[in-house]
Amino acid sequence: MTSTVEAPPVSVVSSSYRALSVGLVALVMLVAFEAMAVATAMPVVARELGGMHLYNLAFSATLAASVIATVLGGRWSDVRGPLAPIAVGIAGFVAGLLVAGFAANMEIFVAGRFLQGLGAGLVQVALYVLVARAYPAAMHPRVFSLFSAAWVVPSMVGPAIAGFVVQNFDWRWIFLGVSLIVVPAGLLLWRGTSGRDLDGGNAEPAPGLGRKLVWATLTAVAAALIQYGSALKLGGIPLLAAGLVLLAVALPKLLPAGALRAARGLPSAPVLRGLAYGGLMAAEVLIPLMLISERGLTPTGAGIVLTVGALGWSTGSWIKGRGTISHLTAMRGGAFMIAAGIALISLVLIDSVPLAVAYVAMAISGLGIGALHPTVSVLVLEMSKQGEEGQNTAAVGVGESVFTVVAVAIAGALFTATGETYLMGLAFAFVLAILAAFVAPRFAHMAKAGTLEGTAS
Repeated sequence: MTSTVEAPPVSVVSSSYRALSVGLVALVMLVAFEAMAVATAMPVVARELGGMHLYNLAFSATLAASVIATVLGGRWSDVRGPLAPIAVGIAGFVAGLLVAGFAANMEIFVAGRFLQGLGAGLVQVALYVLVARAYPAAMHPRVFSLFSAAWVVPSMVGPAIAGFVVQNFDWRWIFLGVSLIVVPAGLLLWRGTSGRDLDGGNAEPAPGLGRKLVWATLTAVAAALIQYGSALKLGGIPLLAAGLVLLAVALPKLLPAGALRAARGLPSAPVLRGLAYGGLMAAEVLIPLMLISERGLTPTGAGIVLTVGALGWSTGSWIKGRGTISHLTAMRGGAFMIAAGIALISLVLIDSVPLAVAYVAMAISGLGIGALHPTVSVLVLEMSKQGEEGQNTAAVGVGESVFTVVAVAIAGALFTATGETYLMGLAFAFVLAILAAFVAPRFAHMAKAGTLEGTAS
């Protein structure tokens, strides 16, 4: 078990945990800001560097790198402790920011984005292991609620700040500016870990790690092909098909036995998070376009609707962090709330339905994912044996990323194939959320320590 016997303090920002908690949140916020801001800056970057043909690759490269780094960082954190992968991840992330910020052409920019993905992947999985080692188990829900809150502010202000910088200064400062702040945040985190035992426990180097990295690379390539091919519409069908075939071969090698059939216990965790988050993201890709083209909202207005969802996410995590609802209620109820929000916003396609329904719908979905997402993280740590938190968290991260890419690609393909019918894409997202609700009890079934390498059925 990953819990400790010490009684938890009143708050995660009490004197003994303040520097650590602030450092954690700062790093998560900076990674989140970069992820949110780059989407706003990319059109200008691609035009200025003459690389519109590599536009989608700039996103795919980051995704592919993060999948590889997640697998590596998970086991590295288990064996050597989380501090080394965090330090290397920060260095890689900063190097990627600098390469992208000083890029003279699009090829160099894409290389920088790849480095950013490697760094971010290492940092994010190692931070979960750090939470397991540094905080008592009773504090984990509140720490993960802080993680969720750390994504809200970048979601709200990241695109606006990026737009302001691009319009009034230079897009390069979006990357160079963040690089100036990441290192101080890392130093604050390092200060917060002083005097804590964060070693790898009894974990031994996994003999199959090299093979896993090969499968992770193939999975990353498959996900990138799916993401890139789906953006090309009809011309990308061969890439999309190749990606799906490769994914069918590679992904099962990275997930626990029984994961794809949602076996009871820890093996179902990657599928649960992948279905829930993937369903929501598949809907959110279509929602702004639907609100702009069908109901006449401005891009700013459509963005505010998504911001309401981000605020709902933070609120849902805060509620769960207070311990007022059970794990199963948070996961199953959260999935049903995501589905309810997607169904409700579909009604906005009817002209007589007030636009206010869209805000309510996104608030409901946000509350749902806010309750579900950190609960899965908490339970994965609770169910993991000491020294296996990293590999288990990595499996969940890989599953979530890949499921989301596939969900967004299929929703977009349905939208295009049906003559830009929003209802088809939203219906697919709704089905994914409903499936997550049925998987939730299977994940909550196991209550004792285990491992994602198990074959619980």
